[in-house]
Amino acid sequence: MQSGTVTISVTETALHGVMLPLLNEFHERYPGIKIKLLNHSTPQALTALKSGIANLAVVTTPISTEGSLNFHKLREFRELIICSTKLKDLAKRTLTLEELCSHPIISLNRNTRTYDFYSDFFFQHGIDFQPDIEVATADQIMPLVKSNLGIGLIPEPMAQSGDVYILKTDEEFPKRSIVLAENADKKLNAAATEIQKMILKKCNMFANAEI
Repeated sequence: MQSGTVTISVTETALHGVMLPLLNEFHERYPGIKIKLLNHSTPQALTALKSGIANLAVVTTPISTEGSLNFHKLREFRELIICSTKLKDLAKRTLTLEELCSHPIISLNRNTRTYDFYSDFFFQHGIDFQPDIEVATADQIMPLVKSNLGIGLIPEPMAQSGDVYILKTDEEFPKRSIVLAENADKKLNAAATEIQKMILKKCNMFANAEI
């Protein structure tokens, strides 16, 4: 563990929700190990894992569990619906989904599993999900909301406090999970094995749970 490289494909939500403190701890323990992070959506991350580009992937549900990949649930999180001070009066009551969608909606784009998750949720409640603004990364949502461009749908780990209000709806989003994915067909190197152990140890509440 004096040298080597570990490559991890990680989604933005998983990075903020699980990986940042773990990467710091790993780097302090093993300063000689190089860490390569690939910033991917969930489908991209799992493709990188299957192809051998990444040693491990840390992604968010929903995911397809078919094939040679193994998954470990690390933590659960929920979606937040946020608005700027301009719409703060909406936070004083519970909104219907129809009322929510009468305002401009900002969300991740349709190339992400998060978009699919939102689309399925609204479809189940008889609403065609058509956001007014689609963004490539979750960290773009907060400044757009603060600039009064619409109501933001954002994963909880990406939310920041200050100048935004959390809205309540009569139908809640189901919880989602951050999961660790491994390729059963490829053996991990020593560095990847060590960081895998650290991840599972830190998140042992859900580590053995089924996806």
